[in-house]
Amino acid sequence: MRTTICCLRRELENRDGAVFRLELLLRERLTRIDALSNKLAQVREQNRRLDQENEHLAEMIKFEPQLDAVMLTPK
Repeated sequence: MRTTICCLRRELENRDGAVFRLELLLRERLTRIDALSNKLAQVREQNRRLDQENEHLAEMIKFEPQLDAVMLTPK
């Protein structure tokens, strides 16, 4: 009986340790996912701003007078 209780207690301790390690890994994984999600949101915002800037610059170029080849040659 004592041997069975000791074995069961050891098995329970092993499982508790495994559960603790899995919970720790889960917290680390969730922290990493949160960090990557925040980074992704920042990059998406940066891309949105760059797209706006690109559209603005394209509009500016569209209204600029076309340069002649003569104007581009050095003097």
